[in-house]
This record gives sequence, C-alpha cells and structure tokens, in this order.
Amino acid sequence: MLHRRRMVTLSAMRKAILLGIIFLSVLPVLVAKSAPPEAQKVLAEAQAQAAAAHKNVFLIFHASWCGWCKVLDGFLAAPEISPIFEKYFVTAHLDVDERPDKAQLVNPGAEALLARFGGAKGGVPVLIILSPEGTVTTDSFRPVAGKPRGENIGYPTEPEEVDWFMAMLRKSAPALTPQEARTVEARLRNKAKH
Repeated sequence: MLHRRRMVTLSAMRKAILLGIIFLSVLPVLVAKSAPPEAQKVLAEAQAQAAAAHKNVFLIFHASWCGWCKVLDGFLAAPEISPIFEKYFVTAHLDVDERPDKAQLVNPGAEALLARFGGAKGGVPVLIILSPEGTVTTDSFRPVAGKPRGENIGYPTEPEEVDWFMAMLRKSAPALTPQEARTVEARLRNKAKH
C-alpha cells in the first residue's frame, strides 16, 4: 500500500513538473502576445497603409481611463461617420498616460512620440494628422491667445472646438465633400446623439 502511494505521489509530481515546464515554455509567448506593440511600429504600419491607399494618418493618443477617448472612438465608429474617416484616413491608436495599475497598456515609445509632436501636456485624447511620410498636417491644438501651443480640443464638444476639428478635417482631407463635412459637423454639434 505504501509503495502504491509513493507511485501515485511520484506520478502526481511528474505531472506537476511537466505542467510547470509547459507553462514556463508558453509564458513568454503569452506575455509577448499581450504586450502592446511599439509606438514606432504602429505608426510605421499606419503610414505604410496610408501611403498605399493615398490617405493621411489619423493618430489618436488615448488612455484606458479616458472617458472622452471612448466617446471619440464611438463617434468614429458611428455608421454615418466611419465611412467618411475610412475614405480619407488610416486611424491608429497609441496608449499613453496610464495609471500605475494599467502601465502595461502603454505602447512602448508612445510617450516620447507624443512629446515629439508637442502634445505631452495636452491631456488625452490628442489627435495628430500626418501625411504618409510622417509630416504633421494638423493637430488638435486650437490656437488660443496667450498660449504658445494653444489648447487641445480632445473630443470636440464646444462650438469653437468643433470649428477647429472641422478645420483639421478640411486641411488634411481637402477632397472632403460638403455633404461629408455637414454629416461630421452635425454629429459633433448634436450632443444628444453622444
């Protein structure tokens, strides 16, 4: 009986060791899959897609805790808005400014990229529109007297913010039709639909 218990215990130990080895061999793959991609890689892929499709890059710096970021994503996904943005832009998201418990969500290098574009102190979301070559066409920093960098409109809710957002679109998507512009503007100005 004692011999049988030892065999069972050894068998259980072998299974535990085998499972441990399997887990440790799979762990790096799981971690690699869950880690967000490098910011430069996300941007390079968006630029390549934009170049191939003759579009600009609509780059959004956001964070998981940001309510306005979620509203912006909902706006961009709206059935009447999505086709317009897909026609003129390749949209890319980079996660920045996370709280310590969510730091693993930040795209490595995204904070430095945001700083390079002058948006580090603007809050989120920060919107940067780039040519496929990486030249900034426009951004979400609305000129304001006395503020050298202006103010980040984030998700536009105030009339002057919507005006700036529309100016951003017209500048970076010159083929935007009057009807498309009216559709976007009407959605932004009608707060009841958000």
